[in-house]
Amino acid sequence: MTTSCYHCGDPVLTGDTYQVVIFDKPRLMCCPGCQAVATTIVDSGLSSYYQYRTENADKADLVPEELKALNLYDNQDVQQEFVRDVADQKEVTLSLDGVSCAACAWLIEKQLQRTAGVTHIQVNTTTNRAQVRWDENETSLSTVLTHIHHLGYKAAPFEADKQEQQYHRNMKQYLYRLGIAGLATMQVMMLAVAMYFEVFGDMDETFRNYFRWISLIFATPVLLYSALPFYINAWRNLKARTLGMDVPVSIALLFAYFSSLYATVTGKGEVFFESVAMFTFFLLLGRFLEMRARRTAAAASANLLKLVPKMARRLNGEAVPANSLKENDHIRVLPGEPFPADGKILSGTTSVDEAMLTGESLPQTKQLGDAVYAGTMNVEGNVDICVTSNHKESLVAHIVRLQDEAQMAKPKVAVLADHIARYFVAAILIISASTWLYWHVVQPDDAFWIMLSVLVATCPCALSLATPTALTCSTSTFGQLGIMLRRGHVLETLTKVNRLVVDKTGTLTEGEVKIDSVRVFAADISEQAALNIAASLEGFANHPIANAFQAKATESLTVKAADNHIGQGVSGEINGQQWRIGKAAFALSSPKTEYDAYPVVLSCNGQVVAAFSLTDPIRPSSARLIAALRQSGIQTTMLTGDQSRNVEQVAGTLGIDSVISGVSPQGKLAYLQSLDDDTVTLMVGDGVNDAPVLAGAHLSVAMGGGTDIAKSSADMVLLSDDLEKLLTARHLAQQTRRIIRENLIWALGYNVTILPLAVMGYVAPYVAVVGMSASSIIVVSNSLRLLNKKED
Repeated sequence: MTTSCYHCGDPVLTGDTYQVVIFDKPRLMCCPGCQAVATTIVDSGLSSYYQYRTENADKADLVPEELKALNLYDNQDVQQEFVRDVADQKEVTLSLDGVSCAACAWLIEKQLQRTAGVTHIQVNTTTNRAQVRWDENETSLSTVLTHIHHLGYKAAPFEADKQEQQYHRNMKQYLYRLGIAGLATMQVMMLAVAMYFEVFGDMDETFRNYFRWISLIFATPVLLYSALPFYINAWRNLKARTLGMDVPVSIALLFAYFSSLYATVTGKGEVFFESVAMFTFFLLLGRFLEMRARRTAAAASANLLKLVPKMARRLNGEAVPANSLKENDHIRVLPGEPFPADGKILSGTTSVDEAMLTGESLPQTKQLGDAVYAGTMNVEGNVDICVTSNHKESLVAHIVRLQDEAQMAKPKVAVLADHIARYFVAAILIISASTWLYWHVVQPDDAFWIMLSVLVATCPCALSLATPTALTCSTSTFGQLGIMLRRGHVLETLTKVNRLVVDKTGTLTEGEVKIDSVRVFAADISEQAALNIAASLEGFANHPIANAFQAKATESLTVKAADNHIGQGVSGEINGQQWRIGKAAFALSSPKTEYDAYPVVLSCNGQVVAAFSLTDPIRPSSARLIAALRQSGIQTTMLTGDQSRNVEQVAGTLGIDSVISGVSPQGKLAYLQSLDDDTVTLMVGDGVNDAPVLAGAHLSVAMGGGTDIAKSSADMVLLSDDLEKLLTARHLAQQTRRIIRENLIWALGYNVTILPLAVMGYVAPYVAVVGMSASSIIVVSNSLRLLNKKED
């Protein structure tokens, strides 16, 4: 029996000559071309291509491996795993290798913005990720990746495990470079210190030159190997006609080395081999510590994805990759196992630990029909679930994407800081050249080392790190608290809010609406019949009130021409008669004030049939939120479509400043637009009727248990429905703003202070490099304090 090629499907006539290990098993290939392509697919982290493909690949030709690897990303089957559809365009999150500062991010963004078909590009230097959106009719993903590669950086679709492997590879390389620089520094400094203090004062000049040659031998591998990352980054910047942080550093290292080489060969002048080795060592040490700190800040969102298991179990016990699950697949999850996908429970009852999403420490009870989410932990029972979304559309994947978007968004002060940093490098080069010219005239022997100190000491690395590291840490902490940020302006706006506007049902109250009493006005209809009709109509609404009627119904009636009037009620035809349920003004042809006390009225052909009183418990966190905001001087307004007596009762209990009741969705938006220009509003809601006002507020929050349209209109989502977390969010936003200011003050203050000292010759070269490295580490460490934020 002839075996088929695992890649292209052609017969394998070469025995087991060509093999590739795919999914932990050796797979036979028909030729070296298929073997090369399959190896590239596996090495690029795209093995899932073989799970998703709908037919065998075309027979492979032997082409350059790098080009083939990039072209593979255009395959539709491969893209299923990481490419998203957004408004008729494609979007992907990329992992970047080689990005070291804000200048790198600016360079990539600038170049890709010029690429035809690329509509959006944002780079985060803290997480080393980028979000790219493109029109597939004008360009392709491989073209985008090719442009990034031509700039000297490497890019691939983001995978948490792959990025972590890349991080460890980079750290290992840094350790090698750091080790060589450290060993060389110790050897060279021993000789340099001895000569500085004239330990060998009576030494013959021949021996002095001998020590110089030994120093040259130790300094050369430092310059050629250890300092290589600085040259690569500097060359990228110069090639793109921009100035990055490593340009002055590279110039300083090369000038110091080659001037020392000239002095050693000719036997005339000073040598700076100890400065070359020490510069490189301290710079690498600073970068190494900075990378570790930035990794800590960026790890939170990536760690969420790691909580999703790699394998899932079908109902027949078959184990399948979790990323191959599709909508409506049925799987079984045992106690102690994390859920591999978002879904709804088909059978069984259990409790689920959702702390990784909501921040709630207590497990939540789940039963038939309840939603469960990928990465959360099944604590107690065996459950079967129906998958509701594939892994790239899961809630946890959505949260990670939103966190990345929020981290990449830059406040105005950050944009200004990056702009200043780019021009500051040019200013450093000009000032350094001017310093050398001045000292060359005044004191020629010191001109060179003073210029080196200026070049290194004033490099604005800390200035570029001040904002992105703080934003990344803050956004990660928001996620840990169960607060999902959907817009980049949240942190900036949250600190300016001076009025809370909040919906009542499902927001201030728990949304567990229950029918308190029923009053029937029609003699020929019983109370249960009225409830059945009401429930049948309310079945076309998505609101907590509708659920209250469903619980009371004993029979479902056929409703024709049903129409949901948002914010008013529902109308429809039952048995040839026109029925309405909702507000009295909507339900009755001639509204009467005696029915206004009832939040829900049922009518037939415009005449009242029944009226319903409702109860809805107030959330325990509502009172604490309102009280805390009042102490902070923030006014509160309840904005609700309800016009029953329950509105005033809730407002009075909570101490709300003003109440606007009985308003339509358009009326809610009109109220916001009528407020003074100085008013910065925070709107909190949960329903379909809140969508317009959520979109129109300066800052909006949707409850986690609210409707999808409300969540899509909001800037933030409270995953746990705990209103008190808004206080934590506000405090965290204030702390973030304060830390960004501290970082910028420190970075600017350091550069402004060190520059004149360096120009005047008061800063030795080794002090300059220590100061620059310490400045960056201080900024990153200060930002890391945001990761330790706990709920108040």
